[in-house]
Amino acid sequence: MNRAVAATTATVAGLFLMLALKPHQTPTAAAAPPADPVPSGSPSGAPSTPEHDRTSGTFTGDTINTARGPVQVRVTLFKGRLTTIAVLKGEHDEGASAHAVPRLTQEALAAQSAKIDAVSGATFTSQGYISSLQSALDRAHD
Repeated sequence: MNRAVAATTATVAGLFLMLALKPHQTPTAAAAPPADPVPSGSPSGAPSTPEHDRTSGTFTGDTINTARGPVQVRVTLFKGRLTTIAVLKGEHDEGASAHAVPRLTQEALAAQSAKIDAVSGATFTSQGYISSLQSALDRAHD
């Protein structure tokens, strides 16, 4: 009986450690776009059309009010490709929010859309950033 309890305890502890020590996954795409961007589809996830491939300019998203304050972004597209994202409002400098904005920017540039995951611990900031980013991309394709 003691061996069964010890074996079960060791198995549960081993599984717990194996799951708890899972390596952190980071985006593998480069944060900066290539010097001469090549269109690879529409940043909004819509089918690629000549109209979307030619979209160039700077577009400002809506100001999204969150529990952590307002968030607003401005995007720059070149030939339909998202090249820069500037945060106009929402530079939260405390807690998880301090690291959320650069990470969200990196992920959005890699994804070329607003379809990105929120940063854990910075839910309000993430939701505001993603909503403002989507509104800017929508304006670009109107």
